[in-house]
Amino acid sequence: MYTFGSSFLALQVQDVAPLAGSGGLIEIIRESGPLNQIVLAILILFSIVSWAIILYKWISYSRVARQTATFLHVFRRSQKFSEVQAICPSLPHSPLVGVFQAGYAEINAQFRLASQTASNPGGAPARPMLKSLEAVDRALIRAATAEVNKLERRLTFLATTASVTPFIGLFGTVIGITIAFQRIGATGSTNLAVVGPGISEALIATAAGLLAAIPAVVFYNHFVHRVKDFSAEMDDFALEFLNIAERNFT
Repeated sequence: MYTFGSSFLALQVQDVAPLAGSGGLIEIIRESGPLNQIVLAILILFSIVSWAIILYKWISYSRVARQTATFLHVFRRSQKFSEVQAICPSLPHSPLVGVFQAGYAEINAQFRLASQTASNPGGAPARPMLKSLEAVDRALIRAATAEVNKLERRLTFLATTASVTPFIGLFGTVIGITIAFQRIGATGSTNLAVVGPGISEALIATAAGLLAAIPAVVFYNHFVHRVKDFSAEMDDFALEFLNIAERNFT
């Protein structure tokens, strides 16, 4: 650090020649070394994939929120679970649909088992009764866990981008500064025209790493918060479903 500080101060006090290749950012990237270009290509790839995931998740979560609101409206106005089941295929993106179908399937399975074991020949059909409310609860929990896993899919790439790309950019910075000092040693001059290109490459790598990491970490935190909201909605819905099942089938 001391050596770099001394070299930087020397650059400030010397008369410098005009920078070669100062035609702009694209020109600097084009004239950079192969290793720096590989670093920038990796960072650009991370950034492109991250933005694709961000746009996909933004659209997906907006659709999930709309369909969840519609499903809750229908569920709370319906008199029978079969009526709710009928509209489930039209709302495939709502996680509440998966939770409801798991609970509904468990209830039907218990009803079928009870009807097979019941012996009431010639009499009126017995009122359907649940054998185990805890089994319905477990089915709801399993379904909610599966739905949360679906909602979290691809978010790990954003977390990886947020944590890795600054270090990749730092690697490019180290390479650029190393090249700058090599030029100083080879020419015996601290003229800015000699060390400037290497420092420019280093700063570009750092900036590219930050440009990839900052949106990734911002949107990752935002999406994790939305997943928590959806998970809370599923928990509330599961309790509401259990209350209805307990009132009507126990």
